[in-house]
Amino acid sequence: MLIESRPESDAELTALLMAQQKELSEADGGLDGVVYPSHDDVAYLVVVVGGRAVACGAWQALEPGVAELKRMYVRPAFRGRGIARQLIVALEEEALAADRRVLRLETGTYLPAAIGLYTSAGYAPIPAYGEYAGNPFSVCFEKSLGAVAPR
Repeated sequence: MLIESRPESDAELTALLMAQQKELSEADGGLDGVVYPSHDDVAYLVVVVGGRAVACGAWQALEPGVAELKRMYVRPAFRGRGIARQLIVALEEEALAADRRVLRLETGTYLPAAIGLYTSAGYAPIPAYGEYAGNPFSVCFEKSLGAVAPR
């Protein structure tokens, strides 16, 4: 397994993001209906297994010292292998290296597996923030990564 940085224009990343959006729209039964736009200042990571991009995730700076995890997705055939957990760690390391010691994220109330993943990875529930405030289907989390390790 390889975790590598990819630009948003990457065809394999685009396919993963489209699959994520399709799955989210099916999972919420059309209730949420919100599609959050992509942003130019997002750093994407892609997980490659056997030469195929099978998962993605990203982080975006929110404010000094704070970043948001975004676009987490693992193709269904590759779930249950610990890929998402390893991807979270890689995203946390990148954010921490960029001096972002606090990470936030949003997921849907209709995604219990995602909620379980984030809580087991040390993320604690917080009130909905930013563009998610007021959305009854949003569940938000935060994790402090602590001090930057000396180099």
